[in-house]
Amino acid sequence: MEQSAADPTEPNGPELGKATGTLAERLFHELTEAILQGDLELGSKISEPLLAKKYAVSRGPLREALHRLQERHLITRSANQGARVAEATPEKLSDLFKVRMMLESLAAREATMNCSGSDLAQLARIIENHEAQILGTAPERHTALGSTDRDFHFLIAQRSENQLLIRLLCEELYPLLRLYRSRNDNLELRKRACIEHRRILDAMIDRDPEMAELMMRRHIDHARQRRVRAMEHPKTSD
Repeated sequence: MEQSAADPTEPNGPELGKATGTLAERLFHELTEAILQGDLELGSKISEPLLAKKYAVSRGPLREALHRLQERHLITRSANQGARVAEATPEKLSDLFKVRMMLESLAAREATMNCSGSDLAQLARIIENHEAQILGTAPERHTALGSTDRDFHFLIAQRSENQLLIRLLCEELYPLLRLYRSRNDNLELRKRACIEHRRILDAMIDRDPEMAELMMRRHIDHARQRRVRAMEHPKTSD
């Protein structure tokens, strides 16, 4: 899968390649990262013998890891084609963003009521770092473009303090979103995302959960429209 600049509307979530636990657990995280980084290409066939050889594991832990990947919608199975890495389509992307819009707008509402003053200050710093990236004045440690945006969404999800919502967003939806990283990212898109983040934060500072929810809903819907347009018209979209 072609690599590109990180999508500024795509949360980062926890690092996936540093898991500990059982062999199947570690293998699940390694294969997840291989898919999201493009080492296993979208739509490519899954060969259990080749993967078992590559990772020096037996079929048992490998099949357990593949089953978990299927549960997370990162691989698919069919009677005719067997197991394959999931494919990214405009229709799947649109459906995913519609679910994200509902979950993240709820997270913004809950976080508005739960955030401390230091949390709001941290969100403000994240936006400031994003602006510095856009202007090219960010220090070396912030050179991974888009990381501050992802931190913004991730922190809001965490501050919802709703454990089910956190799991759905941070463990399931955010990694899946990385399949749809933009190949047409540009400066104007990043600027717009930053402006929309500030509107969300302003509502949170005002302790207005309804407005925070509305601003997040609009932000995610705008991102959905841009991402779908980029997939459908990769040479002409924003």
